[in-house]
Amino acid sequence: MSKNAKKAQKNEDLLTVPDGWKPPKFAPEDNPYGTLAESSFATLFPKYREKYLKECWPLVRHELEKYNIKAELDLIEGSMRVSTTRKTWDPYMILKARDLLKLLSRSVPFDKAVKILEDDAACDIIKIGTLVRNRARFVKRRQRIVGPDGATLKAIELLTKCYVQVQGQTVSVIGPYSGLREVRKIVEECMKNIHPIYNIKALMIKRELVKNPNMRNENWERFLPKFRHKNTSKRRKPHVVRQKGEYTPFPPAQPESKVDKDIASGEFFLKRAEKRQKRQDKKE
Repeated sequence: MSKNAKKAQKNEDLLTVPDGWKPPKFAPEDNPYGTLAESSFATLFPKYREKYLKECWPLVRHELEKYNIKAELDLIEGSMRVSTTRKTWDPYMILKARDLLKLLSRSVPFDKAVKILEDDAACDIIKIGTLVRNRARFVKRRQRIVGPDGATLKAIELLTKCYVQVQGQTVSVIGPYSGLREVRKIVEECMKNIHPIYNIKALMIKRELVKNPNMRNENWERFLPKFRHKNTSKRRKPHVVRQKGEYTPFPPAQPESKVDKDIASGEFFLKRAEKRQKRQDKKE
């Protein structure tokens, strides 16, 4: 068989594969014996999340029962716990359930957090509390991620195909692995005083370059925006040494008021005469 015939056969084999390069889903028939060893994970949640978790916990339990994973909510201790059973047929799903608990404890809504159970979804919880020491500066830079009326956050979600939740000292992200990497880069550089708009522009340019097949083997650096720190050194004023005068125990004299100056120059009495003359003219 010639080389061209082999390439054609290979292309035909690729076209016959369902869903392209996507691997087949893991089904209960692939592991009918379940798991022998028990694995469990637990996480704490803040007090203000107790009411919401109590309402949505039946939904959490219903979703995890599809994979034969047991979920427990302890309101006294303030913790959530998931564990495998003998009938758990997907061993990796316990890690997905652990991530689900982490997202729920970080104020992510249930309808968004449940997407982590899908095969092509992952999550990343970025800790930003220790990246900036100054509290006011930290709040200002965290607000840059959200933007005015959430515009910056919406742009990040559309370009990375991820769900982003900014809460307290963490940023929770749910989406594909490529999107998680881009969101982490944007968040960390924003906390280092690089505005998110530079990375958003770069993502928009990359998305347009991907559509052009002629640019696949080209270097994209010349198209991407470059950010440079402007390290402007402020000129220091020359230090002037003040000469101390002679010490006197008496306080300095009070400065003269405007009335005192008018009396000294005589204008005060002229003004009084003019006022008196005006009143006389008006009366006449």
